[in-house]
Amino acid sequence: MGNNPKLNVGVMMGGRNTENEVSFNSGRTICDHLDSERFNVIPIFQTFSGDLYILPYHFLHRGKIRDFEHRLQNEAQKICWDNLKDLIDFAYLAMHGRNAEDGTLQGMLEVLNIPYLGSKIFASAICMDKTIQRQFLQTNGIKIPKGITITSDQIKLVKLESILVQLTKANLNFPLIVKPHKEGSSLGITVVQKEADLLLAINQAAHTHPGLVQSVLIEEYINGMEFSCIVIEDQNGKALPLPPTEIVLEKGSRFFDYTQKYMPGRATKHTPARCTPENLKLIQDTCCAVKEILRIDTIARIDGFLTNDHQVYIIDPNSLSGMGPTTFIFLQAAEFKISHTELINYLIDTDLKRYGLELNLSNSKKEQMQNKIKVGVLLGGASNEREVSLESGRNVIYKLSPQKYEAIPLFVDRNHNIYQISQNLLIRNTTNEIYEGLDLNNKVLWSNLPKLVDFVFIGLHGGIGENGAVQGTLETLNLPYNGSSVFASALCMDKYKTNQLLHSYGFNTPENVFLAQKDWQLAQEFWVKHIQDTLSFPLIIKPHDDGCSVMVQQANDAQQLIYAIDQIFVAGKNFALIEQKIIGMELTVGVIGNEQPMALPPSQTISNHDFLTLEEKFLPGAGENQTPAPLPVKNLKFVQQEIEKVYQAVQCQGYARIDCFYQDSLQSPTGQERVVIIEINTLPATTPATCIFHQAAELGIKPMDLIDKIITLGFEAHNKTIVVEPNKSLTIKSIPH
Repeated sequence: MGNNPKLNVGVMMGGRNTENEVSFNSGRTICDHLDSERFNVIPIFQTFSGDLYILPYHFLHRGKIRDFEHRLQNEAQKICWDNLKDLIDFAYLAMHGRNAEDGTLQGMLEVLNIPYLGSKIFASAICMDKTIQRQFLQTNGIKIPKGITITSDQIKLVKLESILVQLTKANLNFPLIVKPHKEGSSLGITVVQKEADLLLAINQAAHTHPGLVQSVLIEEYINGMEFSCIVIEDQNGKALPLPPTEIVLEKGSRFFDYTQKYMPGRATKHTPARCTPENLKLIQDTCCAVKEILRIDTIARIDGFLTNDHQVYIIDPNSLSGMGPTTFIFLQAAEFKISHTELINYLIDTDLKRYGLELNLSNSKKEQMQNKIKVGVLLGGASNEREVSLESGRNVIYKLSPQKYEAIPLFVDRNHNIYQISQNLLIRNTTNEIYEGLDLNNKVLWSNLPKLVDFVFIGLHGGIGENGAVQGTLETLNLPYNGSSVFASALCMDKYKTNQLLHSYGFNTPENVFLAQKDWQLAQEFWVKHIQDTLSFPLIIKPHDDGCSVMVQQANDAQQLIYAIDQIFVAGKNFALIEQKIIGMELTVGVIGNEQPMALPPSQTISNHDFLTLEEKFLPGAGENQTPAPLPVKNLKFVQQEIEKVYQAVQCQGYARIDCFYQDSLQSPTGQERVVIIEINTLPATTPATCIFHQAAELGIKPMDLIDKIITLGFEAHNKTIVVEPNKSLTIKSIPH
């Protein structure tokens, strides 16, 4: 490591496996939270075909690998494995699954003499092979589900009758769990309820990894409390189990699937698990034993069930843990008030000691301001977008510069009350979990916010957060905040009124019909005919005051139109907006600035559905954004100029995201290229992979710097400025008019 006090940490992500999107998500989190005081962060990305690249920063916050993979050859530095010896001192493994977590990657790093995080080859290989792993656990007295294995060479010839015979011999009854023997993240798993579905489930599991036929496990379905328990180590190698997390499946679900694992606000998790102290200890002791049996080092994630008769069954030991922002490891560490950065540092230190390496930090400290700006981050709320708001607000808190800001998490409950929450509540998976854990002693009156914070970062979406209500409250309290004013917020929350105003200024908006619930109830047939006479199918039907694809539907005929409108009114909305579907390239464009806005490079949003779904926006690996959009430079410039004019027309401030369609001269009814405005978001999502971050990254602006810029613009919009005195103290002063 020479005289450089910083360790060069290569964060390895991607990989040749079906979990590469989860890995990319984990790698991004690690890069975001590695302590820059101690480490030089070097993102190392492996493609599915096996090529290695140093990942350019402007790709790191993309939502999906496909968004940038085709650009790697021209914009990234391609390296070979042997280059790693000269690039990094330590490998932080954020890769998951086959060819990464199974001893393969570990073997390569051992040959290269590069220290790395986590288990060695033996433990990695065993933990990835569920069939062998079962043998070791059962031999050592650990309870596992009963099961049989259909080997890969039997898959093509397998007959239902022969499987049923094996199931009978093993005393296995339906329902059954069918899963591939070497995959993770619940990929390829099916709960089979009846004989007729068994062969299909086996074939799906066997072909989970493209181009491979693998062995398949058929196991009994265990009833009980599902848990996941992280076990780390102290500096002497002793196992330290964290508080186990109880997993509560969504209604109608039979197992913890990919979407529940990674989609914001889905499966409910309770940490610690809701069981007796004796059962908690039983789970922890069993997981520590599993770690020892399988020789897992540094970190283990052990999944299992606690049955009603107090038996612990282990279903999936993992030699590495996923490290997305709200994964089990961070959730459980938060119970001890350990932050993401602190935990990541701890894991690296644990392995550095194992390798006999020490890091000289004597010259790595920077001067810090004596006073920091206190930023209260509002998150949660009562709108349909509260789960995304939790993700947005939490990410802002994690990305506020610790040298400059003191982040104060402020949870807004369903009744618009504010609570200051701790780290272990902030990391919870859903707003319901936070709501249930609120302490009345931590309630904060809106009127007292000026005593608590210098600036409010509104991480809310929809409802009072985005319609001018919170903005009006903060104006009343004379508190600066991010984003647009009361007027612009209220206007842009009403899609119909926004379109009216834009149309009056000469901007292009979709032809539409605005429908009140009371009018629909009085004359449904009239309105169906009127809509068909005014517009032509296909149509887009949506609420006029919601976002994030909430209740958005497409109708291709009158029957679908009636159903879509009914759905909006049944959900409690008073108005529905029916729009002509626009044909063209769908774009989303971030904008930053006050009076002189700057449009960021537009992204093309690619959907596999009639419109962009909530999952495509926020589920890792779902959806696709191409940034910059695949248009000639002059056309991109045209779009950006139009978007900047729209931003100014509605008087946005700070930042926004504007969704639109670009039509070329052939698509446009006018015969000239044009931009059709669909929606203006005055508080766009700030989740880890949201488009505004990767658009800014195209210009070299990192997420932490973008958040800092948004706060600075907020101060400017409210005629306040930050002053740093010669002694490094910090004050906020009003700017004279």
